[in-house]
Amino acid sequence: MTAPALVLLGYGSHDPRVAQVSAQIRAALLAIRPSLHVEVAFLDHCAPSAPQVVAKLARRGVTEVVLVPLLLSDAFHAQVEVPAAVAAVRAEHPDVRVLASRPIGPEAALLAVIDRRLRDALRSRRVSELDGLVFAAAGSSDVRSNAIVARRARQWATHHRLPHVTAFATAAGPTTAEAIRTLRAQGRRHIAVGSWFLSPGLLFTRQAELAYEAGAVAVSDPMGAEPEIAEVALVRYLVSAMDLVDLDAPAEHVGTSSPFDDLDLEPPVRHLSVVSA
Repeated sequence: MTAPALVLLGYGSHDPRVAQVSAQIRAALLAIRPSLHVEVAFLDHCAPSAPQVVAKLARRGVTEVVLVPLLLSDAFHAQVEVPAAVAAVRAEHPDVRVLASRPIGPEAALLAVIDRRLRDALRSRRVSELDGLVFAAAGSSDVRSNAIVARRARQWATHHRLPHVTAFATAAGPTTAEAIRTLRAQGRRHIAVGSWFLSPGLLFTRQAELAYEAGAVAVSDPMGAEPEIAEVALVRYLVSAMDLVDLDAPAEHVGTSSPFDDLDLEPPVRHLSVVSA
C-alpha cells in the first residue's frame, strides 16, 4: 500500500508571489520526504483547483488524497470553502478517497518563524529597542477564530515580556495603525509588528503601510516557506492519512503493509500535543 498523495491547498491570489510560496513549501516537503507525492492546488483566484489536481492524480492511479489547507486560522475558508472543495473532488472522482486535514495555523510552532522574520526586519532598520508589539493577522468574521489567533498573539508577546495589541486586516479590527495608536497612548514609542501572514499580498501590504504610517519601527515580512511550515503541513497530513486508513480499511481487512512504509517513518501517535492547535 502506498502513502496517500498530499495536496497543499492554498487560498490563491492574483499576486504570483502567493503561488510561488506554495511551490516553495511543496519543495520543502519533498526535501523532507522525497518519496511522498506532493501537489499544489488553490481555493480561488488562480489555478489549479483541487478537482483539477485530483483528476491528474487519478489518471496516475492515485486512489487516496489528503488536502492540507495552507491557512493560518480555522475561519471561513477552512470551515466552508475547504469542505466545499472536498465535496467537489468526491463528486467528480468517487473512486478517490479524499480528506482534508486541519489548517496549518494557528500552530504555536509558527511563532518561531515570526520571531526570525521580525529580527531580520529590526536588523535591517537598525532598531535596538522595543517597548511594544503588534501581532498582525488577516482576521475573520468568525469570532472564535479571531479569539484563537489572539491567544497565539498573547503567547508570543508574553514570551517576549512586552505589551501587545492584536490587529486584524478585516472588519474585525483593530487595524495595525489603530493597534499602534493604542500602544502609543500607553506611552510606548518603539513598536514593532509581527506578521501572521503566509504570503505577500494586498492585505499584508496594506497593513504594513498603515503600520509604518502610524510610526512602527519595523514590520516583519510574511512567513513564507520556512521549515516550520513544511513540518506542520507534514504532521497535519500524517494525522489525516491515519484517519483515512481508519475510515476506509477496517482492522480485520488490513494487511501487513502500511501507507507510511514508503515514507520511512512511523504513523503519528495520537497525543493531544500532536493534534492540538
